[in-house]
Amino acid sequence: MIARRNFSRAIGAAALAQCMGSAAPLVNAQTRPTPDPTTLIRVGPGRSIQTLAAASRLASRGTTIEVDAGEYRADVAVWEHDDLSLRASGGRVRLIADGMSAESKGIWVVRANNLFAEGFDFHGAAVPGRNGAGIRLERGSLRVRDCSFTHNQMGILTSNDPATSLDVENCEFAYNMRPDGHNHNLYCGSIRHLSIIGSYIHHGRVGHLLKSRAAQNHVFYNRLTDESGGSASYELEFPNGGIAYVVGNIIAQNAQTENPHLISFGAEGYRSARNEIYLVNNTLVTPQFKGASLLRVIPGADVVQAVNNLLAGAEFADPSPAGSYRNNFAVDGGEFALLSDHDYRLRQSSRLIGRAIDAGSANGIRLSPAREYLHPRGTGPVQGAPHNPGAMQSTA
Repeated sequence: MIARRNFSRAIGAAALAQCMGSAAPLVNAQTRPTPDPTTLIRVGPGRSIQTLAAASRLASRGTTIEVDAGEYRADVAVWEHDDLSLRASGGRVRLIADGMSAESKGIWVVRANNLFAEGFDFHGAAVPGRNGAGIRLERGSLRVRDCSFTHNQMGILTSNDPATSLDVENCEFAYNMRPDGHNHNLYCGSIRHLSIIGSYIHHGRVGHLLKSRAAQNHVFYNRLTDESGGSASYELEFPNGGIAYVVGNIIAQNAQTENPHLISFGAEGYRSARNEIYLVNNTLVTPQFKGASLLRVIPGADVVQAVNNLLAGAEFADPSPAGSYRNNFAVDGGEFALLSDHDYRLRQSSRLIGRAIDAGSANGIRLSPAREYLHPRGTGPVQGAPHNPGAMQSTA
């Protein structure tokens, strides 16, 4: 397996600016706030407030809620106050739906600005409408860090509110499915902004690992891999286009995929004033089967740019969508440390060491990666300028 490494759970604004280049940070990157004792609620089995549901009723704007580690069953909540900070204390907090849901929507329903959550595991959300989510984000802005979403009908599901934003950092999404399929591990509606960094999204079924209709998408340094037993359709889809920066990701299908295409852009029609996709320093892997392609772009996109990608098992498409394609390399499994075990680092003897080129900038965003994905979730800095094509700059 890819070596596990320690990484900070709190990436400050300077680190995130470096992560994305010289532009302003693409997530709400403030460091974890120090609680004000007058606005602090502590939750736990041995405390006066024992459930998150009770805490949500007591909270007001600016409240910090610390939750003692452990399992919280059938404890669902609606969050409607701005500037809330929720974090696990002393270990993981496991929120197990156990047949309950907030408003028949999910474990949490969020209608608030600047809600921050860290250290929570959302498990088992199911509702009659079949869209039971770990978190349903209906409006506002949400940032989740070091959380997991497993065995729900949907991991995170957003509304179509055009002012809403979602930032996901160092999280895991897996085995989110409903009996009839058409589910997605992470599904963003037509919101303003999605940022996802350092996250591990895997084992989808029928639906997509990540589907986003957001106007702006920043997908940096993640691992989206179907893996044994998974049968997702697209691994990554932007059905209505928008602007998508896809940088430094490992994206891989397995032989049970439901779709021959790995990444799709514009399949349901373009809706944004500008429709641009930048695919830079990704490792793209698919089984070799008839009709497979790594990138499907519907004609009409304003910009299609692909630079420094590694292509294993197929090409982008035949013919490739109109755009700029530079320094992309078709490879076989022998270039990687151990493809069968998902170790996508290049071998030290690889012919590709040092063959990356400067990808430049787009709309003020530096495209050359400053970090790389670290398994099981997180990122680490790249020392010096990136020098290898593909997602992984460290070598085996």
